[in-house]
Amino acid sequence: MTHKRDIETFDPAQLDSGFYENPYPIYAALRELDPVHRCRDGTYFLTRYLDLDAIYRDRRHFSSDKKTVFATRFGLGAPLYEHHTTSLVFSDPPYHTRVRRIIVGALTPRTLQDMEPGVALLVKDLLDRMEAKGRVDLIEDFAAAIPVEVIGNLLRVPRADRGPLRAWSLAILGALEPVLTPEQRAAGDRAVTEFTDYLRQLIAGRRNRPLEDDLLSRLIREEDLSEAELLHNCVFLLNAGHETTTNLIGNGLHLLLTHPRQLQQLRDTPDLIGAAVEECLRFESPNQLGNRLVIERVDVGSVELEPGAYLTLCIGAANRDPREFSDPEQFDITRKPNRHLAFAAGAHACAGMSVARLEAQVALLHMARRFPDLQLAGIPVRAGRARFRGFRSLPASIG
Repeated sequence: MTHKRDIETFDPAQLDSGFYENPYPIYAALRELDPVHRCRDGTYFLTRYLDLDAIYRDRRHFSSDKKTVFATRFGLGAPLYEHHTTSLVFSDPPYHTRVRRIIVGALTPRTLQDMEPGVALLVKDLLDRMEAKGRVDLIEDFAAAIPVEVIGNLLRVPRADRGPLRAWSLAILGALEPVLTPEQRAAGDRAVTEFTDYLRQLIAGRRNRPLEDDLLSRLIREEDLSEAELLHNCVFLLNAGHETTTNLIGNGLHLLLTHPRQLQQLRDTPDLIGAAVEECLRFESPNQLGNRLVIERVDVGSVELEPGAYLTLCIGAANRDPREFSDPEQFDITRKPNRHLAFAAGAHACAGMSVARLEAQVALLHMARRFPDLQLAGIPVRAGRARFRGFRSLPASIG
């Protein structure tokens, strides 16, 4: 049971293991009692759907630019600073508009259509390997293997070079958690350096021998992208395509296995897969937290926010707001409408959301249909992150 004093003292920089296991009771209490919560460090933690939706769509009062914040957090000029202030997600127009146009323009409906057979073949191969093992880890053996291969294929990263990609991604995105240790910062800096060093070699080779239809060759041909912009947005694509999609697939499998009636309904009615993935995104959002900087005085709820105020936008709380969703604590794969904020909203809506949806739909439906006796076979282990919600391990038996 969450008490008022728990709300008053809530601090995203001081979270316990219980929060990582189930943050939703504290989210619900904050949403009802203190939806624009002022933290000890002077930042604000927001939890209501309407507030987040409005902020995501408002470029006049709020900025995504993190140069000032990240200079303090990572050190001006550090590899993590250079990466996170150059990649698409933490930027404002005109830079954001220019780079997003390039990336979204490359991920056309035709590109997605052409991707689907390859994703299905990859998933089938992983399921074949799982069947041979019997007892598996649904994260290591399945969820984490899919996005690395899909984004690797889009950029045509040689398969032999893909081994380090996941560790680099986890280290770089781990540096965005509310609490950053010196060891995490050093690991993140090292990962950015190693990742960009590798990409320089890959890009140099692709310039000499360009391909017709891969995403990297298309990005290289864009004269509007500087070398640094090209490097860091390739890192961004691999990172964003990996961490959140791994969590989406892993969370989705856990939700279906712990809601057997919903799983059977999906097996009986495969056409529900699109709605099922949207409900997984809402109920256990892979990306739980976003941020904005106030750049012009504005009222949010009954709180007046001054320029310079730093906001944490709690997507996980907003996606269970009863003002927007009926029975929000109920996992329902037939839910419509489902206007969740798992991919943010407005101009900053996730550029790769169509790719993530495709991967999750193929992965979850193929798994559900292939293994009718699939069940959890051990204690799931959460990843212990506040921003990116997922599992480190999800032991299962295929029957």
